[in-house]
Amino acid sequence: MDKIRDYDQMNEEDNDVRHYRLNPLRNQLIIPNWAEFTTQIKELFESCRDEKGGNVATYIPQLARQDPNRWGLSICTIDGQKYSLGDSKIPFCVQSVSKAFNYAIVASDSGADYVHSYVGHEPSGRLYNEICLDANGKPHNPMINAGAIIVTSLLKKGWKMADRYDFALNEYKKLAGGGYVGFNNATFLSERETADRNYALSYYMKENKCFPEDIQSLRQELDLYFQLCSLETTCESAAVMAATLANGGVCPLTNERCIQSRPCRDVLSLMYACGVCLIVSFNMKAF
Repeated sequence: MDKIRDYDQMNEEDNDVRHYRLNPLRNQLIIPNWAEFTTQIKELFESCRDEKGGNVATYIPQLARQDPNRWGLSICTIDGQKYSLGDSKIPFCVQSVSKAFNYAIVASDSGADYVHSYVGHEPSGRLYNEICLDANGKPHNPMINAGAIIVTSLLKKGWKMADRYDFALNEYKKLAGGGYVGFNNATFLSERETADRNYALSYYMKENKCFPEDIQSLRQELDLYFQLCSLETTCESAAVMAATLANGGVCPLTNERCIQSRPCRDVLSLMYACGVCLIVSFNMKAF
């Protein structure tokens, strides 16, 4: 790992050269024949470049302004092998990808049992933003809007709002191994201005006593939820974050435990069962 980190700091942009120099470690790496692997990935990447189907998201005005022609890809393995192509360094907002990481962060910090005393863990079979609860009067799971809003309300509950935001941002940076994680204020403002559905959903949950009794303010909780959706990263950093989950919650670049074992297992199970994947939008993919 020290060798990989040393070579990764080199200014050379040729990934194949750097991994060729790691040849003595070849048989110990997850993908031993790196050159052949990256060649095949590049062929797939180029073969998909002309695919112009689909549209950018329009439910938030700021998202509708994104360039649909951006095309980038990043890979990070659980032992730190990295490869990127195209627009992999251009920042974009994480939006609903934040649901998985927020759940993992809160469950690691407060305990999975505590989180699931407020949120269920089964697929809803409904739309992601539907105004409904499960048979126990709780949001179905953390991967739909209702559950994600409740999970956000549990994030360092009782702390000042600024400290709660800083805590979440720092946890994201740990997951990314120190890679780029920022904030897009324009997207936050745009999302807050068009959030009627989420406000309606939140007041419905408040009426049904889904929130902790001592939350500071429903409006502030929603602001924090929108702020975490408006965090931005790049394909390269997002790939490291995904690899951290794949590596049992340990960042492959720093060897730091970011997510505890049970929450990491649980978030992967929920992502599989509830239809969430870490392929980020805007035509830019991070694996």
